[in-house]
Amino acid sequence: MHVSRRLLFASAFWEIARPRTALNAGHLLIRLTNPAMAFDLRSATDWLHCHNIARQALAEVLGAGRCTVVFAHQWHPIGAAIGEPEAESSTPTFHVFGRWDAEPVTPGEQLRLPIQRRVPAAAEELKEYDGGLRTALHRLALERPGDARWQFTAVSGGDTAVNCHLAEPDPDITSRAPQFKAGAHHTVLAPALPPASGGPGLTPGHLLALAAAVESQATRPGVTGLSCVVPEPGPGGLEVHAMGRSAGESRNPMQEFLDLPKVSQALL
Repeated sequence: MHVSRRLLFASAFWEIARPRTALNAGHLLIRLTNPAMAFDLRSATDWLHCHNIARQALAEVLGAGRCTVVFAHQWHPIGAAIGEPEAESSTPTFHVFGRWDAEPVTPGEQLRLPIQRRVPAAAEELKEYDGGLRTALHRLALERPGDARWQFTAVSGGDTAVNCHLAEPDPDITSRAPQFKAGAHHTVLAPALPPASGGPGLTPGHLLALAAAVESQATRPGVTGLSCVVPEPGPGGLEVHAMGRSAGESRNPMQEFLDLPKVSQALL
């Protein structure tokens, strides 16, 4: 059952909302409010702020201790869209899936099905949680206005002033082929960060460098767009799995990704 997209929180550049087709109670969107806005340092800072308070709100309301982010770049799901959330518009959108131990259905279970066979979360269930999420998001936005780091745990201590990162040097982004590939154009992008247990975390500068690296992946021969998955950062740090897409592809790399032995229910 489709429900109207329900706004939960609006920030300077991005908004946090329920998708029209929420695959479970932990499924939120971080969506650009105006597609004409440039993705610059201010927008990147605001995205991280929305991401962090979304994680914290999901932790408080649902007990979600992990999050997976899924997004597309220059690509819209076609056909059965196996492995991909349903596209709602051409506006840049990131799907955030809060994960918790007692969740009745995992995002991966839903995404393995064609769009027409997925069973979205009931509107009554979402309404039960959305009041608490909205309240938590607005409170957290006031409590953590300067938080500009990717928080590796759902509950974190201390804020970081935004202006601490304005003069940081261009961060390094590594690019490598994964051990288990999902399609010919599967690349893992990772910022040069300390392990998840320490260090300052992902900053707006890292996010801008990752955006440039994702853009470069979309310009390769045979690639017209990308499907990207960012699992909960593990001991090795944050990784973006970027999978090249094209309308004429013979195999769906997102379906292959979900079937990889390394991709467990804990990841997606």
